[in-house]
Amino acid sequence: MHYSRNDEQNKVNYIKKHIKLLFTALILISVLNSYAQTPQKTRILFVLDASQSMLGQWSGEQKMKVASRLLSNLMDSLKGVDNIEVALRVYGHQFSVAAGNRSCEDTKLEVPFAANNYEKVKHTLKYLYPKGTTPIAYSLEQTKNDFPPCGNCRNIIILITDGIEECDGDPCAVARALQKNGVTLKPFVIGMGLDLEIIDAFRCIGTFYDTKDKESFENVLKIVISQAMNNTTVQVNLLDVSGIPSETDVNMTFYDSFSKSIQYNFIHTINYRGNPDTIPLDPVLTYDLFVHTLPPVSKKDIKINPGKHNIIALDAPQGLLQLKMSGLNEYDDLKCIVRQKGKMKTLYIQDFEEVTKYIIGDYDLEILTLPRMYVSDVNIRQSHTTKVFIPEPGIGIFTLPGTGIASIFVESNNKLEWIYNFSKKTTRETIVLQPGNYRIVYRSLNAKNVIDTKEKKFTIKSGASSQVKITW
Repeated sequence: MHYSRNDEQNKVNYIKKHIKLLFTALILISVLNSYAQTPQKTRILFVLDASQSMLGQWSGEQKMKVASRLLSNLMDSLKGVDNIEVALRVYGHQFSVAAGNRSCEDTKLEVPFAANNYEKVKHTLKYLYPKGTTPIAYSLEQTKNDFPPCGNCRNIIILITDGIEECDGDPCAVARALQKNGVTLKPFVIGMGLDLEIIDAFRCIGTFYDTKDKESFENVLKIVISQAMNNTTVQVNLLDVSGIPSETDVNMTFYDSFSKSIQYNFIHTINYRGNPDTIPLDPVLTYDLFVHTLPPVSKKDIKINPGKHNIIALDAPQGLLQLKMSGLNEYDDLKCIVRQKGKMKTLYIQDFEEVTKYIIGDYDLEILTLPRMYVSDVNIRQSHTTKVFIPEPGIGIFTLPGTGIASIFVESNNKLEWIYNFSKKTTRETIVLQPGNYRIVYRSLNAKNVIDTKEKKFTIKSGASSQVKITW
């Protein structure tokens, strides 16, 4: 067999093209795998109070020295930990209270985020001297610029203070804005011997810990760091009427209960062992859980115990609803509005023949036939399929003498109810209608007298066609 030079060149080009495609695919896979295997980095920003009150004594030692020494010890313990960076912002250390407005803007990022900058933090702590006031809100607001852009980082603030806001700011609003804008997770606040009457002012900022002495401060610092650095496991049990976690295959969203921002979005799954599958959650936050059943179920203010397997249980008993036609369904796309009993809000729009899960209870249906059909008090039971049947429709074939204004009314109990308007541009339509007695009312566009109105009664039967013709 003879091959031309063109044939050989085509073969070469073909091979080159596919080698190039294969090479590109391998690079893409490599990049994706690299990204997937990159562990998340935790960035902890310490916001330290160095206001004048930190000169006070605490367990026989100056508060500033206690905080500096214990933070320095912490830096030593973090040196061997992977995927963590620290930074230090200090307030109240540059200007005295007498400096006025300058003291209320006295905050500085002393040590920015960087790898292995622990010695820099320790060196800075060694030379801090308390001078000024307590601009907590302003300091927190400035932290939004402290975290460099990062696509795979957890940003955490640990505020250490011995006093309340003194510059008319709103630390709670600032902390909430940081979380809503996705800058940081819920802050930790460590109080150093705070008075009881001002403790409540800090709970709205984040997770608050009150410490009475340097021993409790050191212990709390370890607890906070442990929570900041580790995820923990959670199992969501969606309970049926018997209290068994058998419900599954539904989306669930975890919100930060403080900022209301979306944190996680999962589809609930029963694993191969027959148990609700375990998911990792960040224990730093308090969560609101929203399970997207019909209607939804929720649970608020869920606190996660770090280092333990947590179980969250919600009642979510469900049954099934199926809509069926007693015969041939002539509708192109028949739908049904489903509402909870006694409520007008649309819960779901269900397709005919579709089988859909609902929380057990009673529902009202509005089926979008012509005319519309209403079915009340449809009961959904646990793990049972409730079937709702409607009569098979018929077909009306309408012929008008010319373009005009035409409508169809259903007639029942000596009363007419409008159900349909014809297009003013047509003289012939075919319409699917439910069985019943009807009237068509027509007037030509050119007719200017009311007495020119024409009407005709007709009946639609299941599975049958009816010819309806208006004549002059």
